[in-house]
Amino acid sequence: MRSFYYPIKTLPSAPLFLSLLFLPISILNAFVLPSQKGIRIPLPSPSPAAACYHHNPHGSYVVTKKPIRSTFLWSQLDHPSPTAHTNNHNNHNKNKNNTHNNNNEDEDAYDVVLVGSGIGGLCSAAMLALYGYSVAVFESHSVPGGCAHGYTVKSKDGNGMYHFDTGPSFFSGLNPDYPAKRSNPLRAVLDAIEEKVECISYKTFGLKFPEGDFVHTTGFGKKGGILDQVSGAVAVEEWQSMMKKMEPLATAVDAMPTAALRGDIGVVLTAGKFLPNFAKTNPLENFKLTKPFSNVLDAAGVKDGFARNWLDLLCFCLSGLPTDGTITAEMAMMMGEFYEPDAVMDCPKGGAKSIVDALVRGIEKRGGRLFLNSHVQQIHIVNGRACGITLKKTKKKKKKNGGKFIKAHKAVISNLSVWDLFESGIVNNREFPESFVKARKETPLGKSFMHLHIAFKATRDELEQLEAHYMYMDDWSKGVGAEDNAVLVSIPSVHDESLAPMGEAVLHAYTPATEEYGRWEGLDRKSEEYSQLKEERSRYLWQVLEKILPDIRSRVTHVQVGTPLTHERFLRRYKGSYGPAIQAGEGSFPFPTTPIKGLLVAGDSCFPGIGVPAVAGSGLLAANSVSLDTIQAQIQVLEKLDRRQ
Repeated sequence: MRSFYYPIKTLPSAPLFLSLLFLPISILNAFVLPSQKGIRIPLPSPSPAAACYHHNPHGSYVVTKKPIRSTFLWSQLDHPSPTAHTNNHNNHNKNKNNTHNNNNEDEDAYDVVLVGSGIGGLCSAAMLALYGYSVAVFESHSVPGGCAHGYTVKSKDGNGMYHFDTGPSFFSGLNPDYPAKRSNPLRAVLDAIEEKVECISYKTFGLKFPEGDFVHTTGFGKKGGILDQVSGAVAVEEWQSMMKKMEPLATAVDAMPTAALRGDIGVVLTAGKFLPNFAKTNPLENFKLTKPFSNVLDAAGVKDGFARNWLDLLCFCLSGLPTDGTITAEMAMMMGEFYEPDAVMDCPKGGAKSIVDALVRGIEKRGGRLFLNSHVQQIHIVNGRACGITLKKTKKKKKKNGGKFIKAHKAVISNLSVWDLFESGIVNNREFPESFVKARKETPLGKSFMHLHIAFKATRDELEQLEAHYMYMDDWSKGVGAEDNAVLVSIPSVHDESLAPMGEAVLHAYTPATEEYGRWEGLDRKSEEYSQLKEERSRYLWQVLEKILPDIRSRVTHVQVGTPLTHERFLRRYKGSYGPAIQAGEGSFPFPTTPIKGLLVAGDSCFPGIGVPAVAGSGLLAANSVSLDTIQAQIQVLEKLDRRQ
């Protein structure tokens, strides 16, 4: 809400967990002392963090621990345009009236410091600013948004701009003209901070499968729908049996708002009022939510090959795993979003960047600050507590923040992936229990991508003949995770004319986390070998695009190719991975809290999981868990959101 791989993951898949079980688990963990497994949800201390710097005779502050290497998030593709990313947020003024600034006018100290401006980090910062904390977000890139940031490229004739999404482009539940669902964390944040994202609604997308070309609608599994056309009445009956079994599971997922959750004992007060919602659910059925979705299909008697293949692909686009690896909770909400009679998808006007902009507005209008081009070199931990960060020194004369220590009175929130947090040296791993670090480093690794970002000539009449999204599958027998088999295509210009000059359009084609990193490892990005491999590995994407637009090559006005090294370099994703590949029934995403007091995490490496809704949920959880001081403000937000249901 984490490309149809990115975008389908962006559907409001609800809290990806057993809401009914979360409350007692949270209460238990609130009292657990640090263990070798690192399973601990601390009660944050209201006192300031222990000092981790000292004053030297020359009047400057010197960090007592040696800084380590820097970390990045995402940048434009391998050859960024000089005109890209012109929007700069560095000069935003700090609101001196922030109610939690400890009467400290020193701009080198904040209540909460956030490392990274992905959706998770921005959601955390926006909520903390709403709660009254002084917050600062430090982002190494020149624009905010992480995987969700957009970038622009000037057209060759100089008469217009192309606007591209780097990742998420398929959304649902964001349109402010439609009622919000409790289970959509991103919508909850936007409503809480009173920011809207203008959306264009639509109901269909294209499927190009071995069985034929289809237009997907909410009637996929009904009489006369695609499943009926391909497999017949028996398959439709099996589908309806599955949907019936999903109804009580969807009710259970929707029973607890993500905004009510937190990682400390305060969850008793914030989530307790929603427990009566579970009276309508079967506790034994609820346990199925953390099991593989394939279990539900088996129980419903879904045997039709085409139906099982389609659901495998849908799950793979959600979690990077087929039905036997995707937890049922993800699908419980998603199936309703796809197949309710009035279900719609949302195209944010201006692309995913408009979502990022809304979150940034929510931060800044309440005194929060966003620092771009600010590489965080180290998160400081002293006496078991995170107390601030050090920015990377820079040779640029105009850069004043380089090498500076930024104090965090309450907490530091990391929006980095699990590997970038524990493999990059940004934290001292010796401060954590050894088993905790070992377990985090062993998080199963998802594969990477190949991307094509293309601008092409197209009239409005031609675009109206296209779908905004296509899912392509070459051969089901190879499996949905096979290389050069599945491709996902997003053409947002079908709905949004603002993304390209008149008479042109933009698209994004990509493989859904099926690209192996090994063939790219160690290559010099400036070498001829790398250029040749880019051409070779993007060839399949071009072949698929030609099945949608046969003359696409003659229409192209701009093209960029992204590779696993693009991910590794600019996103700082370990081995170019999209994210964790945690198998349902075999593992679960860890909570946003850590064994270190005042250090929390947000993003796709922690609970609730991968996808924009999930990372927004992790941001909510991290913000709510900073301190018990947030409880009253959180309750007020819940009351406000309830009034909007």
